[in-house]
Amino acid sequence: MMESRVSTSPETIIAPGSTIGVLGGGQLGRMMALAGSNLGYRFLTLDPMPDGPCGQIAEQIIANYDDKDAARQLAAKADVITYEFENVDAEVAAMLMAESHVPQGSELLYTTQHRLREKRAIEAAGVRVAPYAEITSEKDLRTAVERFGLPCVLKTATGGYDGKGQWVIRSMDEIPEAYATLAAAKTELVLEQFIRFTKELSVIAARSPRGEVKAFPVAENIHVNNILHLSIVPARVSFDVQDQAEALAIRIAESMNVVGLIAVELFLTEDGELFVNELAPRPHNSGHYTMEACRTSQFEQHVRAICNLPLGDTMLLTPVVMVNVLGEHVEPLLAHMAQEDEAAVAFNVAPKVHLYGKKEAKEKRKMGHVNVLTDHLDDALAWIDKTQIWRNQ
Repeated sequence: MMESRVSTSPETIIAPGSTIGVLGGGQLGRMMALAGSNLGYRFLTLDPMPDGPCGQIAEQIIANYDDKDAARQLAAKADVITYEFENVDAEVAAMLMAESHVPQGSELLYTTQHRLREKRAIEAAGVRVAPYAEITSEKDLRTAVERFGLPCVLKTATGGYDGKGQWVIRSMDEIPEAYATLAAAKTELVLEQFIRFTKELSVIAARSPRGEVKAFPVAENIHVNNILHLSIVPARVSFDVQDQAEALAIRIAESMNVVGLIAVELFLTEDGELFVNELAPRPHNSGHYTMEACRTSQFEQHVRAICNLPLGDTMLLTPVVMVNVLGEHVEPLLAHMAQEDEAAVAFNVAPKVHLYGKKEAKEKRKMGHVNVLTDHLDDALAWIDKTQIWRNQ
């Protein structure tokens, strides 16, 4: 746990009892509303999907994200507005900045919506990213691949998540197809040198308008098919690496004048170097472990930050493994929940289930997560294996 205070100057405080407007009605908005309602806040979400995860527990405006009239309705009813995803329509974002209170501002969105701008901002904070090149033609791509070597990763500059919008180039023969496929997205492309990492890590940091900054403990993340499967906390790395990772996250939060949360995804190399992979200016899947395992959850912390309340204590109370529940895991999880959990007793763990209220359990769709609280990480991992819920991972 690390924190920094750069200022204590008074700013507008959005007091409990106020209404928080949320652009987006998915699971992040849902968990934000659950945490914020405990502090006495009311929530209003704008989302095109009726009865979505957030809309089940908050008032909802059902409209598309680019609907300016709906956005004005949100602004009129909310005392402060936040978002649960980065790809907010630029015109709607600009209108809301002008007509309502959006403490996260538009600059952070503008930066993190575009991989090239994001990388330059990270470098400006004095933090390393993988060597990269802007790609505007197949010739550019071939030249950059020759410079970086194989494999390397071609990505769209905008859009893309959970492995979408990218291509790992493993041979020179793939270059024409890789370029043609991603160039069809009609956005800039960026090529990254492949970092041979030993672990993927992440840190969630929070910053308030008053300048208070705190970081949560480092998570060690394991992905399957480019989707987060496990977050293991504390990360199985040295204390020095943990301290460095938290310090990098705080440096980025301060340099970019973040308000709210910033998730910093990192690669750790064999020789102990840290490279930032991506940023997300919102609550993050790899921070879900905080809901039971920390004194303050990432969702409460985000509410505190955007409302300019003092930030909560981020201390880790217990080791934990967060495991994602995808569509194919829902039925076996529900069957497991209906029985006595002998494995939990045997391994002395406490699984805490969070389901998001999504109606259709599609394969690879994030439907929930389980925080497995434990005294020993190996016991939590053994419980996950023993249940057979995630046997196809």
